[in-house]
Amino acid sequence: MFTTRPTLQGTFGMVSSTHWLASQSAMAVLEDGGNAYDAAVAAGFVLHVVEPHLNGPAGEVPIILAPAGGEVRVLCGQGPAPRGATIEHYRSLGLGLVPGTGPLAAAVPGAFDAWMVLLRDHGTKSLAEVLRYAVGYAEDGHAPVERIGLTVESVRELFETEWTTSADVYLPGGKTPAPGELFRNPALAATWRRLITEAEATGSGDRTAEIEAAREIWRTGFIAEALLAQSARPTMDTSGSHHTGTLTAADLADWSAPYEAPVTYDWNGWTLCKAGGWSQGPAFLQQLALLPARAADLPRYGSADYVHLLVEGCKLAMADREAWYGDAAPVPLDTLLSEPYNTARRALIGERASYELRPGSPDGRAPVLSDHARAVAAGEPGLASPGVPAAGAGEPTVAKDGATRGDTCHLDIVDRWGNMVAATPSGGWLQSNPVVPGLGFPLGTRLQMAWLDPGLPNSLTPGRRPRTTLTPSLALRDGTPVVAFGTPGGDQQDQWQLHFFLALALRAPVRGGLDLQGAIDAPNWHNDSFPGSFYPRAMHPGSVTVEERMDPGVVAELRRRGHDVTVGDAWSEGRLCAVARDPATGILSAAANPRGMQGYAVGR
Repeated sequence: MFTTRPTLQGTFGMVSSTHWLASQSAMAVLEDGGNAYDAAVAAGFVLHVVEPHLNGPAGEVPIILAPAGGEVRVLCGQGPAPRGATIEHYRSLGLGLVPGTGPLAAAVPGAFDAWMVLLRDHGTKSLAEVLRYAVGYAEDGHAPVERIGLTVESVRELFETEWTTSADVYLPGGKTPAPGELFRNPALAATWRRLITEAEATGSGDRTAEIEAAREIWRTGFIAEALLAQSARPTMDTSGSHHTGTLTAADLADWSAPYEAPVTYDWNGWTLCKAGGWSQGPAFLQQLALLPARAADLPRYGSADYVHLLVEGCKLAMADREAWYGDAAPVPLDTLLSEPYNTARRALIGERASYELRPGSPDGRAPVLSDHARAVAAGEPGLASPGVPAAGAGEPTVAKDGATRGDTCHLDIVDRWGNMVAATPSGGWLQSNPVVPGLGFPLGTRLQMAWLDPGLPNSLTPGRRPRTTLTPSLALRDGTPVVAFGTPGGDQQDQWQLHFFLALALRAPVRGGLDLQGAIDAPNWHNDSFPGSFYPRAMHPGSVTVEERMDPGVVAELRRRGHDVTVGDAWSEGRLCAVARDPATGILSAAANPRGMQGYAVGR
């Protein structure tokens, strides 16, 4: 079957990421004797440099790792709300939503510590060895992708009048970063060089001690001091006012990226692993649970019946996400993934498109939604806009009122020993907060995903994680890790990933292995029939956005069934990455998304 690129096959190592420089940097680490985890850390820090509009060191990164012969684990790089981030504090400022930008939206930074914990516990390389690729691209420059310049240009006025430290980095001499020209971030390079020097002086040549020293410098040293000073600066945000943040020295000093067991679901011989209910990851599993238990009982792949079933199932899963997911209260995942619950939920899927937000009642408990979610579900003017696709389904967007949001990155790696990892870095976008003076990167804005209503699973709560859209995936067969995959895309991530996984499970083998590239290339789609996770948290009931390559007959039938279909560009839905390992042969494979002309897979 024709695909945009081949599914790569080899035995040494495979990498797929959303930027070719990150992929090749990871491959260089593998070639230098490093393992998948060394390579992942190197790639993660390169992504901070080459996709700064999509992620940064003070953002977040959930990681799913499967050590060869070991247990699958989740490493949570999502920091919690600071101690002072209370609903009462935000309400006292006259806010109904957490702003989409600025220090009030900043959680405790999580990405840096998660990468360091991964390197310490599972890597083999030193701090300097994994950071040298990012330092090189920041110091010597890289040719920026178009979206960096477009994002900077969209917030030029804000940078020049308010966030002047960002202008210093991203508008040098008043010029926007341009493709084909070298763009440098010397402040970021200097930060990592100083970190390495101080860590090496403290660690006395011991790899683990150096990594621990670096973590301490981030928490309490020069980096922590700069982050706290930035949080305390009054900053213009999406509310139209200047606010200071709530981050304190104790918040930074006390947090460490934790390990957790994955949430799993078995379907048709596969076991899917996701992060817990503090993420949207279980929504992927709920969508699977709403399908027939046997693949043979699914409607024909790609048919109108098939797309309708997946869209309507997604609406039910995402309604449950809205009512039941979060870190401020226990999430009833056992019930949400149980057969009796999903049998009852499955009966709600009719022949016509639903325009309702219909959370379920696990264990007989009545769902409770935020005031804002109820308002958008009821179609309150200015909040719900039927028929209008949500802005920012893919790349970063900037609304006319100045509200900005970013997207995400992804990387997957498998090495010759069978170690496998999937990671979805995001947050700390260049358009989310001013660049911290002297550091070269901004704070994050993940708190915008928490509600300012008390008593909800996703209520803003000190010490608790805001529910995140970041959701890497790992799939097993017979208890053995086989595929690591994921995508950027906010609320769309677990839609696009489900479609990819089903395409993978239902398509014929290619060269004796999984058709990774074919599943990535297949026409994709998403819906926005639930409150969005990003400010201003809009909802678009009944909407479905499909790629132009979808069969016109399928589009017509979806419209006949009441779906409000928008036909997007031919290659506009998803930025998937994937790697795989055949347990029987040891053959490794990889593929990457052609959309956006940026993602790339490498390996041998």
